[in-house]
Amino acid sequence: MATLWVGSRKGLFRFDRAAAGWQQVGKPAFLAAPVTFVLDDPRDGALYVALSHGHFGCKLHRSDDRGATWVELPTPAFPKSDAPDAPALELIWSIVPAGADRPGALWLGTIPGGLFSSTDRGESWVLCSSLWNRPERSRWVGGGYDHAGIHSILVDPCDSAHVTLAVSTGGVWITEDGGDSWVLGGHGLRADYMPPGQQHAPLFQDVHLLTAPACDPDRMWCQHHCGIFVSDDGGMTFRESLDVAPSAFGFAVAAHPQNRDRAWFAPAVKDECRVPVDAKLVVTETQDGGKRFTTRRNGLPQTEAYDLIYRHALVVDSSGAHLALGSTTGNLWASDDSGESWQQLSATLPPIAALAFAP
Repeated sequence: MATLWVGSRKGLFRFDRAAAGWQQVGKPAFLAAPVTFVLDDPRDGALYVALSHGHFGCKLHRSDDRGATWVELPTPAFPKSDAPDAPALELIWSIVPAGADRPGALWLGTIPGGLFSSTDRGESWVLCSSLWNRPERSRWVGGGYDHAGIHSILVDPCDSAHVTLAVSTGGVWITEDGGDSWVLGGHGLRADYMPPGQQHAPLFQDVHLLTAPACDPDRMWCQHHCGIFVSDDGGMTFRESLDVAPSAFGFAVAAHPQNRDRAWFAPAVKDECRVPVDAKLVVTETQDGGKRFTTRRNGLPQTEAYDLIYRHALVVDSSGAHLALGSTTGNLWASDDSGESWQQLSATLPPIAALAFAP
């Protein structure tokens, strides 16, 4: 039986797939609280949920019994300061296991652009000062938010000290020593919103999402504000996919776990609109490393569709057979044939920010 966790603006929902198909299970957790990220940790089955309570701030919870009960965890904190512009936690944007060889260890990315680590399953957090104190960080800027944020954290499954992350907007950063030092990658990315002469500067790249297949951490897929890019060296350099129809703009990308050349995207009209092209919701797929793309529309709405898919709302399970797609209008779809066709699971959910399959 497969499980899909749905993080929405009004709580956490659970869908299970049995012989009769996908069904919503139980009542939502954290009803009315905006969920910003969900992690179902494959190492020990712990479930982590990040919340954004607006005026009341961010919250973080862990469940060790598959959502039956929850423990509230401390949220990461920035260094204390009396400065009027002192950083404060605005959003928990990503949480990932820090490696199979590091039980209980986690990485967490926030807005503003802080990277935090925990060695005790989220009971305490430490700011990665080596990245926070980089002089280039002062030139990071917000994409859709006022401040820059870390939304993508990739841990090399062969070497947990090798971590790659993406900042919107601040480029791609790589450490090979567990965060003691960092180098700026992302060479070959293109930011056409920058002035001439700065469009290829790695520091000014607005990466919307960065992901990699489990089978090959050197192959990275980048959904960028200005296109789709592919890396073969762990994010140090990228090449652009050209002639992507109906659009190369979007926020989400899912990489097939066992096929380095296969990935799925959720295209949209960029900037002013941010809706599906021609009001037709589709998923695009490449099976040859980004050279050619196939448009998948079977089961998705093809008239008057205005669903936008956020960064963490297109996911694939560990087999590569099951995908899920959640939208800003509260629609949820699933595919059981690797994205060739889709079925709608719900049309009445709150806006969806994050999805996660159980491992």
